[in-house]
Amino acid sequence: MTRILGIATIGQAPRDDIASLFAEHAPPGTRVMLRGALDGLSDAEVDALKPEYDGDTLYTRLRGGRDVRISKKAVIARSPGVLEKLRADGCNVLVYACTGEFPPMPGDEGVLFPSRILNGLATGLLPRGRLGLLIPLAEQAEKLGAKWARPGLEIVAEALAPSAGAAEAAAAARRLAAHKPDLVAMDCMSYTPLTKQWIKPALGVPALLAITATGRVLREMLE
Repeated sequence: MTRILGIATIGQAPRDDIASLFAEHAPPGTRVMLRGALDGLSDAEVDALKPEYDGDTLYTRLRGGRDVRISKKAVIARSPGVLEKLRADGCNVLVYACTGEFPPMPGDEGVLFPSRILNGLATGLLPRGRLGLLIPLAEQAEKLGAKWARPGLEIVAEALAPSAGAAEAAAAARRLAAHKPDLVAMDCMSYTPLTKQWIKPALGVPALLAITATGRVLREMLE
């Protein structure tokens, strides 16, 4: 049977950076298809989907490489249609490529959510201690801190835009390292292995990268 991996993003297709990283982890012969919740929208229509409050904020990168803040509620409303189209494309494994926490959505049965993988890894590796988070936007700190909170765990967070360069990444890592975390989770699908390479020297502790962690789990599912 042909394996077809379907990727739903909260932004727009194509996202060759995401698709290619998942393809690297998939078994040979796996086809990769990607669709976005904002596909078909003009820049003006995307800009109209403004977050209503800090907790409604998602970060994503558009097809042309522009970084935007968008409403999580708007993305949730458009996501079932994306999942439906991927299933119609013949995809037999689906991943929702965002590390945000999402409520149950129509058509999400059997869909892999990276937030659950990243949280599960952090729970297994750090039952208690201090967890450092790298997050795209400073205004997400309270919401994402609450998402990760559990008894025995202290959360410290620093903002780093996924589009930032090496110097900015290293500076954010130094700020985070000053809090002396025991483990770091990179809480955005747009962080790349290169981002991880930039932050690791300053941290001195393991860092979990969402896209590669999810890719390795997907390989287990596809093999």
